[in-house]
Amino acid sequence: MTRFIHDKFAKDYLEELLKDYGEVKPSEKVSGEIKEIDVFFTPSKQQSSNLQVLGLLGIFAEHPAIIEPFRNPASTDEICDCILKLLEVKALLRREAKANKTKLQDSEIPKLWVLTPTVSETRLSSFGTLQKEGWLSGVHFMPDALRTAIVAIHQLPQIPETLWLRLLGRGSVQSQAIIELQALPLNYPYQKAALELVYNLRENLRVNQELEEDDRELIMRLEPLYQRDKEQAVQSGEQRLVLRLLNRRIGEVNASLIERIKGLSIEQLENLGEALLDFSSVADLEAWLNQQ
Repeated sequence: MTRFIHDKFAKDYLEELLKDYGEVKPSEKVSGEIKEIDVFFTPSKQQSSNLQVLGLLGIFAEHPAIIEPFRNPASTDEICDCILKLLEVKALLRREAKANKTKLQDSEIPKLWVLTPTVSETRLSSFGTLQKEGWLSGVHFMPDALRTAIVAIHQLPQIPETLWLRLLGRGSVQSQAIIELQALPLNYPYQKAALELVYNLRENLRVNQELEEDDRELIMRLEPLYQRDKEQAVQSGEQRLVLRLLNRRIGEVNASLIERIKGLSIEQLENLGEALLDFSSVADLEAWLNQQ
């Protein structure tokens, strides 16, 4: 089932974003019947200001967190199962504190964040959720004793602070987030790693014979972005190779000529790679570029 492909993507993706800020345990087992926590995050003792780059996800990661992402809308039973995992973790921490003769601090108990692509008002009401002042729309808190919030990804505002969570949405929400991710500067933190994971998701879905409509649309939306990034990678590699060869052949190339070379197509770069074998000076390179 494609759900497991998306589950693996979500776990790998969240681990990649959070690993710099603390300990991430994907698929952490808890006691009782065999249950697995999707992502169990423990922040580093020294908080990093770089957490801000993760926006709303970074706020979740300021404290110990259990993160349970769902590909399909989380059902009432699934949300209850998540709460049960949290309670079992809390009970384990209490036993450990008692054995160590220490007092379990409230700050040591993780908070549960249930990430669901959509959720009905009826389901939210059944858990007695409310919106807290100062929090973005789409984050629905249960009573404080449960330390749990349901994050309705489709209700999150379309702003940079929610980008990393909207990438775990469905349909147009996820597609828009992918477009925003691709538009980030090339050196933007986690942009490259996140895109690689998205493209891996695309490849894993392509080999599956039983795709849902959402998944077929996702593959179609990703195809032009994937091809463009692939071409850009090839072009960048060709540029580096040509510049190295030019430096060996005619000496260091100045910045203005480098910019002109970067504007060449892959075909032109390949032609330059052949032509430069006959160059003996920078003037030869300039003459060749002027002919393009």
